[in-house]
Amino acid sequence: MKKLLFTAVLGMTALSMTAQEKNDSIKEEEGFIFTTVKEIPITSIKNQNRSSTCWSFSGMGFFEAELLRQGKGEYDLSEMFVVHKTMEDRAERYVRLHGDASYSPGGSFYDAIYCLRNYGLVPQEAMPGIMYGDTLPVHNELDAVAGAYVNAIAKGNFSKLTPVWKKGLSAIYDTYLGTCPDKFTYNGKEYTPKTFAAELGLNPDDYVSITSFTHHPFYTKFAIEIQDNWRNGESWNLPLDEFMAIIDNAIDKGYTVAWGADVSEQGFTRDGIAVVPDASKGAELTGSDMAKWTGMTAADKRKELTSRPLPETNITQELRQTGFDNWETTDDHGVLIYGLAKDQNGKPYYIVKNSWGKAGKYNGIWYASKAYVQYKTINYLVNKNAIPKEIAKKMGLK
Repeated sequence: MKKLLFTAVLGMTALSMTAQEKNDSIKEEEGFIFTTVKEIPITSIKNQNRSSTCWSFSGMGFFEAELLRQGKGEYDLSEMFVVHKTMEDRAERYVRLHGDASYSPGGSFYDAIYCLRNYGLVPQEAMPGIMYGDTLPVHNELDAVAGAYVNAIAKGNFSKLTPVWKKGLSAIYDTYLGTCPDKFTYNGKEYTPKTFAAELGLNPDDYVSITSFTHHPFYTKFAIEIQDNWRNGESWNLPLDEFMAIIDNAIDKGYTVAWGADVSEQGFTRDGIAVVPDASKGAELTGSDMAKWTGMTAADKRKELTSRPLPETNITQELRQTGFDNWETTDDHGVLIYGLAKDQNGKPYYIVKNSWGKAGKYNGIWYASKAYVQYKTINYLVNKNAIPKEIAKKMGLK
């Protein structure tokens, strides 16, 4: 009798363990499961392809979302108009400094704001920006040619410059991107870039850049020390908790956020996930034994740590600063935050519109944990009306 009872209990235990293993297996196979909490209307996902123009794609995506929010309809704004104007300006500054500066195809959100204010905007149909028989941007040759030309001028042994070098540079960008139109017709009406921008009604003074670092005083503005901030655009410096509170309030109130961040981290996958798993506890987090964990390659560890929801590193103001000071947090990419989601455990993530076409598991959408945004953000652009009143007051905006 006792033997039969023991056997029965043993069998039930085995079944229970098998069921648990099966459930664990199913959970692992599920990976991340997201449920949308808030989603703000945006325009379609674009593809920057082989060009370093994420700053323009995310900037125009931000403006397009602002127009949707304001009830002005859906627009497709030309990224390459902004690129053309920006690179001409950047070249002029580079030459003025005799090449003692940065000249590269990158940029910042401030370049989009500067273009809106000083040159206007144009719709995509007025300047598609692809003159070399392709359907998507391919800028390897353009960047090489423009870079060589500008360096020849900036670092040449000249007693003085001719008055036409700028025309030569413009001709390069005209050849690859098309000429920036002086006038164009859109929906049956003739515009200049400035009159078109004026009719859109986007006020550059409505937008502010926000960051959070301790090497400058809080509640002041400073130019973030990154190469692509070549115009020295200023960002408001806020404590990390208020820095994050603005993003959350913006989403809650229906505003999108143009997000500039480091995407070279192991937690930013090419499959739509951005997280900060605690790699120092890898075996503990993933359920692997230590021998198995230490035997994994770096790629295997990365895959293991980003395959499903796991506890993340606690991000502090100090950790964020150390990452920036040590060149671990770098200025890599610009995208658009446009919503909030939760995983199967109830943990929040920001919904992000990328500009890599329909790449990744979520067809061009990324899910970034709050820890990732806290840790790896360089700066973000937001409508000042999305800032909570008590924070805006500290900034002198109210």
